[in-house]
Amino acid sequence: MEALPVEVIGNILSRLGAARDVVIAAATCRKWREACRNHLHTLRFSSDDWPMYRDLTSSRLEILITQAIFQTTGLQCLSISMDEVVTFSPAPVIAWLLYTRETLRSLSYTVRTSPSFSILERCGRQKLEALFLAHNAVMAVEPSYQRFPSLKSISFSSVSISALDLSLLLSACPKLESLALISPEIAPDSLAAMELSSPTLKSIYVEAVSLDRFLLEADCLELLHLKDSTLELFEFAGKGTLKQLKIDDLSVMHLDIGDNVERLEVVDVSNFTMVWPKFYQMICKSSGLRKLRLWGIIFDDEDDAVDIETIAGFFPSLRELSLSFDLREGLLQEGLQGATQLGSLAVLELGWNVITDQFGQWVAGMLGRCPELKKLVVHGVVSEAKTHEECQTLADFTSFMVSLMRKYMHIDVRFEYE
Repeated sequence: MEALPVEVIGNILSRLGAARDVVIAAATCRKWREACRNHLHTLRFSSDDWPMYRDLTSSRLEILITQAIFQTTGLQCLSISMDEVVTFSPAPVIAWLLYTRETLRSLSYTVRTSPSFSILERCGRQKLEALFLAHNAVMAVEPSYQRFPSLKSISFSSVSISALDLSLLLSACPKLESLALISPEIAPDSLAAMELSSPTLKSIYVEAVSLDRFLLEADCLELLHLKDSTLELFEFAGKGTLKQLKIDDLSVMHLDIGDNVERLEVVDVSNFTMVWPKFYQMICKSSGLRKLRLWGIIFDDEDDAVDIETIAGFFPSLRELSLSFDLREGLLQEGLQGATQLGSLAVLELGWNVITDQFGQWVAGMLGRCPELKKLVVHGVVSEAKTHEECQTLADFTSFMVSLMRKYMHIDVRFEYE
């Protein structure tokens, strides 16, 4: 250890992450203290790392964090995350940001600050590459002088911000690639519409957002993930780079992703009410689709059925298929009509919410379409209290599957019940 260069020791201490561990390790000897002071680049303060943080007052925590940060000279990654009961005052937070602004590349700050202030004004703008904020405010963004030339990733959780300030912030980040919006506290005057534009954005994640209109323009977008949100209208305009479309528990009256589907590789939709013919028309040009997941789907029209013949014909490269929705006898036969095989399919997942006699027939029909299948996963929901008829249905299905899989000995079969 004595022969290690002080820079290497600094890297080792940075791997520890947790501030308390770093402080203890730095007390080992003079050389380690020097490594901590001059070559430490990562520091994390989290109540998950050390439960004793929860027993300290906010002012005491502010003093400890200040002492630790001010003993470093080249901090690149700073993370401060405490339980929600903790509230810091602005003065020490501003001091931390000003002290590290020339070297900091990644900032994660998720502690409530009262009174609130604009953290962006105090952040170093030249080197910052990743920003994660929670329970704070972003306001009065001025892209004319608040530019972040290196910022690639932004994540806001329970952050107070207006639609205009968010739009201005994106325009101030010429290299932005990833954006996450989780439960934002959007100003009341912004609820009617949000318009975002970024020529470099590759990934966007939106969760727990309620808006009338959400318009997104991103020429390089590859991942679009909408979750647990209520939108009257969502429109996406790009240049056909989209590879992954994920929708989870979304309520939307009008969903328009334009002609940005030709390069789609993954479509993952769950807990969603859809008109299947309309949704299929939206993704039917995705001939290179490799994964399709339709889980917990509710059909807007009772006569709708996911047509396996259509899926097999238009998605020849499909490797993974996951389907779970209520089965009805007439629709089951309609969904399995035709003879086109899913020749490339390697993984098949099928699930139920309420098991019926139709489910076994569906499994058998699907297996007959998948000559190259390697893995089958059956998902089911089993309630604690079951009637005799429900128990008998589950027993009959189990016996049916035992008999059926003798025909498909080469397939790895898994059952996952909840």
